[in-house]
Amino acid sequence: MARELDALVRLHGKSACIVRDNGTEFTSRAILQWANKNKVEWQYIDPGKPRQNGFIESFNGSLRDELLNEELFDNLADARRKLAIWRYDYNHVRPHSSLENRTPAQARRTFVQDDSITPDALVQASVPEYSTARLSL
Repeated sequence: MARELDALVRLHGKSACIVRDNGTEFTSRAILQWANKNKVEWQYIDPGKPRQNGFIESFNGSLRDELLNEELFDNLADARRKLAIWRYDYNHVRPHSSLENRTPAQARRTFVQDDSITPDALVQASVPEYSTARLSL
């Protein structure tokens, strides 16, 4: 998981905070060390309160309903290919009612181009002091 977070930081910049449930994916000491070293705040939702993280709960429901419950995967490469196709469709093709019937990509472009948004509203993608050399799993 730390490697995936490293990749996301390289692609999109460092998040100020990660909100998560109490599942097992993020419970290791390595992940907590990653958050501490990268100065990323770590927040847990209350147990049994998925509405506190409604955005990701909605995303997970869509992923399960539209991909995981519908597809059979022959191997890891096949799963990655099908997930990439689904993710592209989700982000670039299909409009979302919560985004005023825009795709997430369109909504982000609009957000970035809005002159009333402060420059720090989105974390910059290039963080020169960021390094993965000290991380270990």
